[in-house]
Amino acid sequence: MAKFELKLPQMGESVAEATIISWLKEVGDTIEADEAVLEIATDKVDSELPSEVDGVLVEILHNVDDVVKVGQTVAIIETEGEGSVEATPAPATKTETAAEVPAAAEEVAKTVAVAQETVNNDFSTSEKFYSPLVKNIAKEEGISVEELDGIAGTGKDGRVTKNDILAYIKNKGTATPQPTAAPKAAVQEAAKPVAVAKSTPATPVTVNGSDEIVEMTRMGKLIAHHMVASVQTSAHVQSFVEVDVTNIWNWRKKVKSSFEKREGEKLTFTPIFMEAVAKALKDFPMMNISVNGDTIIKKKNINLGMAAALPDGNLIVPVIKNADQLNLVGMAKAVNDLAGRARANKLKPDEIQGGTYTVTNVGTFGSIMGTPIINQPQVGILALGAIRKVPAVIETPEGDFIGIRYKMFLSHSYDHRVVNGALGGQFVKQVADYLEAWDSNRDF
Repeated sequence: MAKFELKLPQMGESVAEATIISWLKEVGDTIEADEAVLEIATDKVDSELPSEVDGVLVEILHNVDDVVKVGQTVAIIETEGEGSVEATPAPATKTETAAEVPAAAEEVAKTVAVAQETVNNDFSTSEKFYSPLVKNIAKEEGISVEELDGIAGTGKDGRVTKNDILAYIKNKGTATPQPTAAPKAAVQEAAKPVAVAKSTPATPVTVNGSDEIVEMTRMGKLIAHHMVASVQTSAHVQSFVEVDVTNIWNWRKKVKSSFEKREGEKLTFTPIFMEAVAKALKDFPMMNISVNGDTIIKKKNINLGMAAALPDGNLIVPVIKNADQLNLVGMAKAVNDLAGRARANKLKPDEIQGGTYTVTNVGTFGSIMGTPIINQPQVGILALGAIRKVPAVIETPEGDFIGIRYKMFLSHSYDHRVVNGALGGQFVKQVADYLEAWDSNRDF
């Protein structure tokens, strides 16, 4: 028998670790190649980690809620054949499994032990649970157990996470320093101004016996924090343009059946709009930027984020890379693929990173317009309103008359720190011009 180490793979340039959400397999279960073994979560997306081989799961090296680094072994799978990736023999029973930890697990255990030894022994007196990593950070930053107990945790059951303590340390300088030997109550009182400095405290909510309390999902919390951070970072301004999409409506109605038959893809309005946005970004490259302190970073690639609603009510933004290089067929395939895998929770972390501008379709839910929040670190986001059949004035050489047209609103939110009203308005008007100039005789 040979042993295979299932490792946490590289999941994108900026992803260095992931949290284990749940184990889909137990020790002793038979696993097929490409079958999901566990669920993991990064700060970007939740996903499944599949096995690369057929075999039997003989060792689970990490528990739920553990943070695992990229390249670190998470499980041992026993396969048929000679040779072994691991020198330690496979455990024969669950009792032996606990006693004969493989080399990789021993290394992890040693790391945890070293971290625990370096932490002040006073942490053992706390009634709260802290991971070795959090304790080690607290020790290095000179944070006492009383001070640590005063930090509000966002993890499961209120547990203080790495991000919580790092955020606390970052904002600690804004509070009045307190002696580490101060009583617990005094330290907690001193910590209160830190929370106020970060954000205004929420108004207390009264709950009665008939109310239902629903815990926010992990993704819901991330979205909430991301939205608040965006509003606090960017000066949001909006411009609105009404656009006549009658030519597009009639053209799509005419070609959608032949398009699906030839390409094997449904033709929605989204890829048409995305094509127009990509063209406009080439015309106005200062909309395809990010702000870094007092500098502006002009993005070479046009990577369009496409906001997609998930079945659980949350939102995710997969990214179409180099969107300006795609024709309509390529854009339709990319839109359908990302939207489908987003709803099935099959996106890879790298597929929701690197966006330079975002488009969201509020018209899907019947809204005629919206004021979307900018997806940081971008400086603009476009909301597509619902397409409506309305009476409109039509100008002709023979005179004006009233006719029935298909129209919609484009709502453009942009960062007024670096995008003035002229640029923000010209950009969205250019998108509208591209849509209204649609050639109803064009091929796809």
